[in-house]
Amino acid sequence: MRSAYLFLAVILVSIIFNSCKQSVSKNEDNYNGWTTYAGAKDGSRYSTSEDITLQNVANLKQAWVYSSNDKDSSGRTQNQCNPIMVNGVLYGSTPKLKLFSLNAATGKQNWLFDPALVDTVGRNEPMAYYKVNRGVVYWQDANGGNKRIFYNVGNKVYCIDVAEGKPINNFGNGGYIDMTENVGRKIYSFVSSTTPGVIYKNTLIMGVRVSESEDAAPAPIRAYDVLTGKLRWSFNTIPHPGERGYETWENKDAWKSLGGANNWAGMSLDEARGIVYIPTGAIGGDFYGGNRKGQNLYANSLIALDAATGKYIWHFQFVHHDLWDRDLPANPNLLTIKHNGKNVDVVAQITKHGYIFMFNGVTGEPIFPINEKDVPTNGLPGEKPWPTQPIPSLPEPFARQKFAPEDVTDLTPATHKDMMEKYLKVKNRVMFSPPSKEGGWIFPGFDGGGEWGGAAVDQQTKIMYINCSELPWIQMMIDVPKNNMNDKSLAGAGHAIYNQRCIACHGVDLKGNGSTIPALINLEKKFTEQQTKNVIDNGRNMMPSFKAIPEGEKKALLTFLLKIPEKEAAGPASRGGIQPVEKIDKTALPPAPYTMAGYTRFVDKDGYPGIKPPWGTLNAVDLTSGKLLWKVPLGEFAELTKKGIPITGTENYGGPLVTKGGLVFIAATKDEKIRAFNKKTGKMVWQANLPAAGYATPATYEINGKQYIVIACGGGKLGSKSGDSYVAFSL
Repeated sequence: MRSAYLFLAVILVSIIFNSCKQSVSKNEDNYNGWTTYAGAKDGSRYSTSEDITLQNVANLKQAWVYSSNDKDSSGRTQNQCNPIMVNGVLYGSTPKLKLFSLNAATGKQNWLFDPALVDTVGRNEPMAYYKVNRGVVYWQDANGGNKRIFYNVGNKVYCIDVAEGKPINNFGNGGYIDMTENVGRKIYSFVSSTTPGVIYKNTLIMGVRVSESEDAAPAPIRAYDVLTGKLRWSFNTIPHPGERGYETWENKDAWKSLGGANNWAGMSLDEARGIVYIPTGAIGGDFYGGNRKGQNLYANSLIALDAATGKYIWHFQFVHHDLWDRDLPANPNLLTIKHNGKNVDVVAQITKHGYIFMFNGVTGEPIFPINEKDVPTNGLPGEKPWPTQPIPSLPEPFARQKFAPEDVTDLTPATHKDMMEKYLKVKNRVMFSPPSKEGGWIFPGFDGGGEWGGAAVDQQTKIMYINCSELPWIQMMIDVPKNNMNDKSLAGAGHAIYNQRCIACHGVDLKGNGSTIPALINLEKKFTEQQTKNVIDNGRNMMPSFKAIPEGEKKALLTFLLKIPEKEAAGPASRGGIQPVEKIDKTALPPAPYTMAGYTRFVDKDGYPGIKPPWGTLNAVDLTSGKLLWKVPLGEFAELTKKGIPITGTENYGGPLVTKGGLVFIAATKDEKIRAFNKKTGKMVWQANLPAAGYATPATYEINGKQYIVIACGGGKLGSKSGDSYVAFSL
């Protein structure tokens, strides 16, 4: 009898072992390719590939280069795409958002889809402003016969036949979804999709980018049928009457007039449970909230929804009543950790201010305590800042959390003196100080901290790898000039419209902000009326389209900007004369009384950050213990290194990937390089030059046992030259 029990025990142990082995193997299978944006739907940016290892990474060489030949010669295009590989084919987009299909082993083009050739109705310059696309979504039916690519071009999400590279005409509006539709009301500013959505079964779930000013469009999370393009469900991120969270708003009509709270940074999916995790941005009107008193749900929140129905499961708000543009910058990472002796499926969300928040993925309960910290509340007149903000006890922050006088740069004594004088002019130095005319520090800067490149998580070790920029920005508020109530002219109306819609970027004096935001002084000497209207309608360079604003507003604005004589401007419409300004929707908000003076980096006369290095870092954080394991500089200014200054790091955009082979790969830096680091120690073990800066996240995959690392080299940020190539590396 005892031997029989022993035999049964052996059999039971064998079954359990094999079951666990199969479970691990199945889990590993999720990470042996790169079929989804960020590598997998859980946002992990992790690969089990081991062809490239610590022992052989030094032998990594360029395998192929693909160039689309559509970069902007003036250095204004970008390419932030993280491509995907399915069945030996690489899919991604170019600087002008053409969609390509390549042989993933050779880089040879199979086909190229150009949206500008099929979408010309009513648009004089279909790619006038550089819309961003960070990746694509692949879907096929259960039999593998119906294969589709979904990708974003401005306000449109195209459905493309994988075999032919052409729109599927019976999908949506003749091959695309229009993201300006199904938002609940009329809109007066742009809507655009930047980061790809995620597919749950036969449902495509999408977010959008919207304006960050008071005219921002509403941005519900929407889900569409992958076959028909029909709307399946919608979740309002600014609650409507009767919806959860509506009671938290002091302004009960907020849903009628406010916008934002949008998901522009992507989302992650627990496919087994059918839960989608959606991070959101701020409410429109980034820096003044007198028209939106309250916590502002569901802005700056991580929202867990039922992926099949859109029903609410749980949420957490990271910044209450945001006045600092603290959008959640990237999709969260999903993983399983050992916590209090049990395996727990968790969600880890990075933030712009350098924190990682962790939650039980099912219940939303914090893994580590999160404390509501008292913060300053001395806001501008009419403002009502929230008195507390949440700060996690663990994990340890991956960015410095203060910028004090002792932190001001000391590259040279003269530089230190100059920058200290400028530092002392900014009076508010505590995080979450309300915006003021005396100025305050945004540190880490408006672009993070963490940003849209996201973080990578090793699914075996539970260690997160995240790059970070540490550059102070100045937040200085000014009064919006009061309109001359006695000026009834069209130019006067145009000036009022300028103050409402344009002043935040181009400034009170129309002087712009450096090379990024051009001056509008003497615009009539550079552009005709029609050319200027084309720019307003279609955007230009980094300026998005404002086609949605009423035609009368545009005409009045043109009169002001181009100094058009009143009689000429007010002539008959048949001769192009400007007609009276239409009345805005009665639910629209009044213009904000204050605006920010500009997006101002704190840099010295040579363009180096005004804080002591490091200026850019790569970090490793153990998500089980919450401890920061190592921090190393990321990026180099060669001219400073030659002077004997230790490597400083640079500002960086784009994210890392981590592999089972022991490596972290990342480009992201201003110095136009891609690097590999030992994931245990942070030591750099390989680097290569790129044709342009790789402000994107690399992808990795294997074909016939050979592993490839691919990076989009788009440049175009931080004064970098633009590029239009993808570079692949292999052994």
